Amino acid sequence: MEGKVVLAYSGGLDTSVCIPILKENYDFENVITVIVDVGQPVEDVKKAEEKAELICDKNYTIDAKAEFVEDYIFPLIKANGSYEGYVLGTAIARPLIAKKVLEVAKAEGAEALAHGCTGKGNDQLRFEAVFRSSDLKVLAPMREMNLTREWEIEYAREHGIPVSVTKEKPWSIDENIWSRSIEGGRLEDPAFIPPEEIFEWTCSPEDGPDAEIIEIGFRAGVPVSLMGTPMDGVSLITELNRIGGIHGVGRTDMIEDRVLGLKARENYEHPAATILLTAHRDLERLVLTRAELSFKSMVDEKWSEMAYMGLLDEPLFHDLNAFIDATQERMEGSVKLKLYKGSAVVVARSSPFALYSEDLVSFDESSIDQQDAEGVAKYHGFQGRLYKRVIDK
Repeated sequence: MEGKVVLAYSGGLDTSVCIPILKENYDFENVITVIVDVGQPVEDVKKAEEKAELICDKNYTIDAKAEFVEDYIFPLIKANGSYEGYVLGTAIARPLIAKKVLEVAKAEGAEALAHGCTGKGNDQLRFEAVFRSSDLKVLAPMREMNLTREWEIEYAREHGIPVSVTKEKPWSIDENIWSRSIEGGRLEDPAFIPPEEIFEWTCSPEDGPDAEIIEIGFRAGVPVSLMGTPMDGVSLITELNRIGGIHGVGRTDMIEDRVLGLKARENYEHPAATILLTAHRDLERLVLTRAELSFKSMVDEKWSEMAYMGLLDEPLFHDLNAFIDATQERMEGSVKLKLYKGSAVVVARSSPFALYSEDLVSFDESSIDQQDAEGVAKYHGFQGRLYKRVIDK
């Protein structure tokens, strides 16, 4: 046994069993784990560290919360990032985690990089899009050994590896500051109604309290304040997750099209993401022109698709961000939302760059001579009428 391998480590079942597998099946003498903190609960990071110390040769824990929010989440908000209704929580975090793992591998002089992703999901692609930018060998034990979750649970038991997953509750959880995903077990059946026990961030919407109105301030397209109080991104998102969760905001149960073409049933919790994306889209409708909104919707869709695939280093992704950033230069203002029993509804908005004139649009004002619109009305739909005359001959 010789050599070093650096493993992207979460403390979960898949990555935990990877450690002895990399020693027993791949003959590595040193397995180095890297825990990247992108906003998962403090206790989860601590537990992962404690577990890593028991079964690996060396562990790094990297606090990347601020970088995650500023360099990944903020651009996502500007792009209204959503893939088929999924707010891209896990997807947008993977490239950053992979980047940090690669940095450690280079510093350690490792021979290989490893992850605990299966061959059926998206994460293998997101990690490897970054890993394969190096000359290091890339290992994926789950995929290469065709492992099942039941086999992993038994393997962990035999090797004395403590894991919270059981055959009765085989939920696979991925959590960061932007979202919490839950999958596995009976959740893989689209006809199965998810039990309340899988949710941690949000209460059941019907159990939510009375309505609450909150106000979010934006500058250059990103949130900068809550209820008029300036806040950094990490603090603001954390607080919105708390407030939104109390009202049951931000649950998604969807059939998702994975990159490989497989359809999967996914469950997510994302209170802050729901609130911020709802507010940001509404502010854009107040500030951007109709032409900008129309074109940006196509850009946003492509941005979201590329982020979902983990293709953040593609030149086109940078090009899309350049356009998006240009539209956000005047995206300043505030949005008020009402949170109530699972819903986040915009009830008011304002901006110094609003393309809105109450005087011009009001039915009670005469700033516009309505008779001027008659000429437009005469030609509106002209070709359609001409077409009808031709075919009716």
